[in-house]
Amino acid sequence: MSLNEKSETRQPPSRDQSSLKGSETFIEQHESPRRASTQNLNAKLANPLAGLSHEQLMADAEQFAKTHELAEYAETIQKGALIAQDPTVFESLPMLTDEDRRVLRREVTHKWDQPKTLYYLVVMCSLAAAVQGMDESVINGANLFFPSQFGIQPAPGAGASREQWLVGLVNSAPYLCCGVLGCWLTEPLNRWLGRRGAIFVTAMFSFLTCIWQGVTNSWPHLFIARFALGLGIGPKSATVPVYSAECAPPLIRGGLVMMWQTWTAFGIMLGYVMDIAFQNVPDSSGIRGLNWRLMLGSAGIPALLVAVQVYGCPESPRWLMMKGRYPKAFESLRRLRHTEVQAARDLYYIHVLLEAEKEVDKKTGNKFLELFTVPRNRRAAQASCLLMFMQQFCGVNAIAYYSSTIFVQGGFSQTAAILASFGFGAVNFVFAAPAVWTIDTFGRRNLLLVSFPLMAAMLLMTGFAFWIPASSPAHLGIIALGIYLFTAAYSPGEGPVPFTYSAEAYPLYVRDIGMSLATATLWFFNFVVALTVPALLGAWTPQGTFAWFAGWNLFGFVMSLLFVPETKALSLEELDQVFSVPTRTHAAYQLKAAGHNFRRHVLRQKVGKMPPLYEHEGAIGEKTYAAA
Repeated sequence: MSLNEKSETRQPPSRDQSSLKGSETFIEQHESPRRASTQNLNAKLANPLAGLSHEQLMADAEQFAKTHELAEYAETIQKGALIAQDPTVFESLPMLTDEDRRVLRREVTHKWDQPKTLYYLVVMCSLAAAVQGMDESVINGANLFFPSQFGIQPAPGAGASREQWLVGLVNSAPYLCCGVLGCWLTEPLNRWLGRRGAIFVTAMFSFLTCIWQGVTNSWPHLFIARFALGLGIGPKSATVPVYSAECAPPLIRGGLVMMWQTWTAFGIMLGYVMDIAFQNVPDSSGIRGLNWRLMLGSAGIPALLVAVQVYGCPESPRWLMMKGRYPKAFESLRRLRHTEVQAARDLYYIHVLLEAEKEVDKKTGNKFLELFTVPRNRRAAQASCLLMFMQQFCGVNAIAYYSSTIFVQGGFSQTAAILASFGFGAVNFVFAAPAVWTIDTFGRRNLLLVSFPLMAAMLLMTGFAFWIPASSPAHLGIIALGIYLFTAAYSPGEGPVPFTYSAEAYPLYVRDIGMSLATATLWFFNFVVALTVPALLGAWTPQGTFAWFAGWNLFGFVMSLLFVPETKALSLEELDQVFSVPTRTHAAYQLKAAGHNFRRHVLRQKVGKMPPLYEHEGAIGEKTYAAA
C-alpha cells in the first residue's frame, strides 16, 4: 500500500447545516482523546526517524552497524539512514556520491527498473496466486461429473434436497478449513519457518491434496481431501502478499501487492482451461471418472512449481531481522536492490520500524479488543468487514464455483457449459487488470458505488433470461452475456477494493490483527456461499438465486454509501480524522449528499455546494458525493 502524505496546511471548513449541528462538539468531546492517542501511535510508526538531528542519526546508525555485525558497512548504513529519514532530500546530502544520487534519481524516474532477483520473486508470487485461483475453480467442471459417481447427484426439480447440500458441503470444504483452522496457522508457520518456509509448506499441501482429491472413492473421502486443501489455501493467501510487500521497494509495493488479485483471476481462468482440456478424457481400465480426477489433480502442478521455486528467492529481510539475523537480512536486501546504499536505507528503516513497534506494543493493551472498544478502530473494522462480506455475497463465487452447473440448467451442453465458464474466467482476468489504475484514480468508494448497482442489474438480467423460451437463440446468449457483464462490473470494483481498503483503513498499530479479522470474515462467508448455492439453485431455481444475490448487491450499495468513507490518497492523520467522524453523522451526511446530488445532476436544479464533512480540505466530500 502506498499513501501520499500531504503536508499542506488546511483550514477546517465551516459547517452550517442543521443536520450536522453539534457533530463537531461530539467529536471533540468523545473522540479527541482517543484520536490523539491513535495519532501519536501512528506518528511513531509512520516515521520513527522524524525529528532526529543528522548528528544523532549518524551516531545511531554507526552504533547499529557495530551492534549487529555490520561494522564493515557502517558508512554505507549511515548514508542509508540519512536517506531513510527523508527520501526527498537526497540531492542535498553531502555524504552521498554522484553515483549514489544517480541511482536514487533513477529509482524514482524508472521505478520498474529492478534486479532480476526481484522479478524472479514476482514470478514466484504470481504463480502462487495462480495456484490459489486454480484451487478455487477446477471444482467447477468437476461438479458436472463426481456427484453422479458418488451417488449425490441432485434430481431435477427436487428442490433443496440432501444431495444439493452434500454437493455444497464438498465444494465448500476448503473454505471451512480456512475459517476454522487454516488462517489461524498463518502466524505460527511464518514464525517458525519464515515466509519462504510457509509458502513451501502450503504449496506442498496444495500439491499433495490436489493429487489426493484425484484418487478419492466416495464423497466423504473427497470432502476430507478438500478440507485438507484449506491448509494450503488459507496460510498461502495471507503469506504471499505479505512476503511480496516486505521484499518490494516502496515505490512499486502497491502494484506488486495488487498483482495477487490479478494473477488469482488468471489462475481461475486457467482452472477452467483444465476443465475444458480434461472433460472428454475417457475412463481407463480400473479408473472411473478419470476426467474429473484429472481436473482436480491439475491444480497441483503449479503448486509443485512454486514449492520448487520458492527457495531460489531471498528470505524476507523483515522476518530475518525479527529473528535477529541482520547480516542475512542485509544480504537479502543486496539481492533485491541495485546498490548497497539502497539496501542499507531499507535495512535501517526496517530496523527502526521494528523498534518502534516493540515500543508501541508496550503501550497498548489487547489489540483485538481495541478493534471494537476504540471508536476509530471500530469504524474501520465495520467498513472493511462489510466489504469482505459483500465480496462473497455479491454472487461472484456462486458463479466461480457453480457456473458450469448453472449453464447446464440453462440448457447448455456440458461442453458448452465449461466453455462458457472459461469465458467468465477470461473476463474476470481481463477486467482485473484496470483495477491497478482505477483504484488510485477513481477511488475505492466510487468504484463500489458504481460496481454494486451494475452487478445487481446484470444478475437480474441473467436470472430473467432463464424465463426466455429455450427454443429462442436469445435464451443462452443473454444468460452468458449477463454473467460476463456482471464479471466485468465486479473485477475492477468489488473485486480488488476489499483487500486494498482493509490494508489501509486500520491504524498501523492494529493493522495486522485488523487484516486478520477481515480475512477471516472473507473466508467464513466464502464457505457459506459455496455450501448454500446448490440448495438455493434447487429450491429457488436460477431465477430466484440470481435475484437473491442481486438484492445483496443493492444492500451493499446502501451500506457502502452510508458506512464506507473514502481512503484513497489520504495520509495517516487524515485517515484518523475520517474514521473519527461518528457513524451516525457520516450516514446522515451521505443521505443528504445523495439527495443534493440527485437534485443537481438528475433534476438539473441549481443548488449550492455542500460543505465538506472532514477537517481536511473537501476533496473527499466533493469527489465522493458525485457518485452518490
